[in-house]
Amino acid sequence: MEDKNVKIPGQLDFSNIKTYPVSQRKNLVTIDNMAVPDRDPIPDWDQEGFDELIGRMAEARQNGRAVIWSMGAHVIKNGLSRYIIELIKRGLITHISGNGACSIHDFELAFNGGTSEDVPTAIEDGSFGMWEETGRWMNEAIRQGAAKSLGYGESLAVYIDKHPERFPYKEDCILYQAYKNDVPATYHIALGTDIIHQHPIVDFEAIGKASGIDFHKYCYSVSRMDEGVFLNFGSAVIGAEVFLKALSIARNLGYPTYHITTANFDIIDLGDYQAKIGYDDPHYYYRPRKNIVNRPTSMGGKGWHFCGDHKQTIPNLYKRLTEKLPEVERGVKDYL
Repeated sequence: MEDKNVKIPGQLDFSNIKTYPVSQRKNLVTIDNMAVPDRDPIPDWDQEGFDELIGRMAEARQNGRAVIWSMGAHVIKNGLSRYIIELIKRGLITHISGNGACSIHDFELAFNGGTSEDVPTAIEDGSFGMWEETGRWMNEAIRQGAAKSLGYGESLAVYIDKHPERFPYKEDCILYQAYKNDVPATYHIALGTDIIHQHPIVDFEAIGKASGIDFHKYCYSVSRMDEGVFLNFGSAVIGAEVFLKALSIARNLGYPTYHITTANFDIIDLGDYQAKIGYDDPHYYYRPRKNIVNRPTSMGGKGWHFCGDHKQTIPNLYKRLTEKLPEVERGVKDYL
């Protein structure tokens, strides 16, 4: 059997990396400053097409069609997890997807009640990301889950379920609540981008296997989103690229995925995002514009780009959608 601890010339050995207790860290985001749905005031925000999007989301769920929610980590860092959890519980989201950072901030909130370190100071001495509990527990969870052919998101949720004493704040964990409500939560990992990849026990084979399983789950959901909705919040690279590949796979296999609605939410103002632009325009290289809003809807459906802070857009989406469609009885009409 191959010894994974054998040192290979030309590769840096991680075994002597120093880690620190997460209790020593100052957290910029905590459970105490997370937003509370149906209590906190809704900020003023609106854009053309937003009400139509809400109508399409409500119609999709009434007809048992998919509503896939893709996001970057700043949704969680902005304290908005409870809005997403409430939408999951009400049956208004059928799939959650994110990058590795999403899973880390979500996981840290569940056990630590706080997340998000001060990167500018921590990078100066090499302590950035070197948190023992985060790295050890997440890598343990992924390795154990991969050994059982579980996906990345499910591996973390199962680990939380097995160690409830370690996770006093699991009720505010998106991936855990998705698991408890039978909603897939998939995480699409770029190796070397996440702090748990810095930990001495990191197992890249297990990470690759678990994230690969999640991609297969994600492709399944995308293949069944005809007359459904895809939403992306702030994931400018991973979310856009994974969606385009999954959509191509679905269409290659003959699944009807042309009558779809897509919407991208971000703080970047694209102006006329439907206009054709060339290589000399920097907006051409903004992936969500092409990969979420325009190209997937070129043969049917409709795509929007909404400009706004997540603290504006997500509460407004929650309020208008739950007013229009308070909840859906899952397991009866679902197309998935």
